[in-house]
Amino acid sequence: MFEATASFTLFDYFRIPYDLGQVEAGDSSHIAVLAARGEPASVSWATNAVLAAERRRAGSYLLGSIPLFGRVLSDGEMRAWLRRAGGSWRSTHTVRDERGTYVTSVWQKDDGSTFLPFDPNEVIDNLWTERYRELLETKIAARLLALARRGYYRARPLLPRSIQMKARRSFSRVQSKAHFPRWPVETGLHDLYDFLFDLVVGVAKRPVPFIGQWPGEWSWALVLTHDVEGRTGYDNLRDVLQLELDAGYRSSWNFVPRNRYVVQDDLVRELRDGGFEVGVHGLFHDGRDVSSATTFRRRLPAMRSYAEHWQASGFRSPGTLRSAKLMPLLGFDYDSSYSDTAPFEPQPGGCCTWLPYMIEDLVELPITLAQDHTLFDLLQYRDESTWVEKARFLRERGGMALMLTHSDYIENRHVLTSYCRFLEAFADDSSAWKALPREVSEWWRRRSKSTLHEVDGEWQVVGPAEDEARVEFASRQMVPA
Repeated sequence: MFEATASFTLFDYFRIPYDLGQVEAGDSSHIAVLAARGEPASVSWATNAVLAAERRRAGSYLLGSIPLFGRVLSDGEMRAWLRRAGGSWRSTHTVRDERGTYVTSVWQKDDGSTFLPFDPNEVIDNLWTERYRELLETKIAARLLALARRGYYRARPLLPRSIQMKARRSFSRVQSKAHFPRWPVETGLHDLYDFLFDLVVGVAKRPVPFIGQWPGEWSWALVLTHDVEGRTGYDNLRDVLQLELDAGYRSSWNFVPRNRYVVQDDLVRELRDGGFEVGVHGLFHDGRDVSSATTFRRRLPAMRSYAEHWQASGFRSPGTLRSAKLMPLLGFDYDSSYSDTAPFEPQPGGCCTWLPYMIEDLVELPITLAQDHTLFDLLQYRDESTWVEKARFLRERGGMALMLTHSDYIENRHVLTSYCRFLEAFADDSSAWKALPREVSEWWRRRSKSTLHEVDGEWQVVGPAEDEARVEFASRQMVPA
């Protein structure tokens, strides 16, 4: 259906069929061009090659209201390219810097062709991997934050919980001033998806097929996970477990192999036999598993050994501390250490998506509902309304509501009752795929290896997901930027 001179992350991610080749208007070494077969219009963008050749520095910008983190061509460079391309072009969307100063524009030709002053692949990847934080933080601020985090985790075992919470609440007031990503919902990346979809549908002049996000008839996913940090959490596990059994749910339990409690093999077998899942939650819960490549390499064999013993395919880093460079080296099938938006975490940030995605060969399952500790202990909320409202939003957008709670914190009387009411709110929702994270990861891999083929005028899924995947269509939304 489409041809492009360069790979296009949006199409690869949503499994939209296209061929890599030479499009007539394109110069693949500098400008990427995407065109629909038989149609005159195209979408073009500045590739990393030309942006790097111009020694363009990455920055923080706004495409209308959509945040862009990456490199852009200046207005003068855009106009020079448009003159060479010929035809009549007009500015349709402005790009401004963080101070609101005009920088450049998205341009559109009379035939519907569009030229982007940024590489959408770079912008998407910078959000998935949280590389945008390098643009929002000064090097000094990032270094001070890392030192403060390291000091906190070293002192934490010696501090009474009341002192820990006082320190965290004080810091949360500083964190709450962050403008990006917004909390509890950040739509920037998905707004960019919608913007790009609108462009390609306009080029194709017909609905664009893609493989649906979820298998079968499910329109969204609801995934329950737990981290067991210490002995208290281990002792309280069955209280939470019984709630889920009574409500008809199954969940994943991530254990710390070496943190003042021993995970009994009988419990692991009981959980697995009952339809639950067991994962690895770091090694010591001291905030150092991914703090450096040296520590990571030293601890990885032990973490892998526990994973094999427990038959665990998933990993979550203690404190959700994470590194896009190190996480793919874990050797797990999936990781769930990123959040879509998490300004209040020890490592603030967020990948800005409520769908799974790949970091190299690792499936990342982002946490998309606020953690119980954040909601009830840190921010001192009193009920489940924030969870329910976000889950309903994700249901409307076809996303994944992935929840992380801790049996360590159910002594806060609001946590267990709120969790119970949340489970009740969606227990009868037949549109939700109430899946284990392992199942979501396996599905995402099958989907990522499947393609769409047009047979006798109808689109069909071909590949590992063909028996369960749905073909969906994007139509023109006229999404404003």
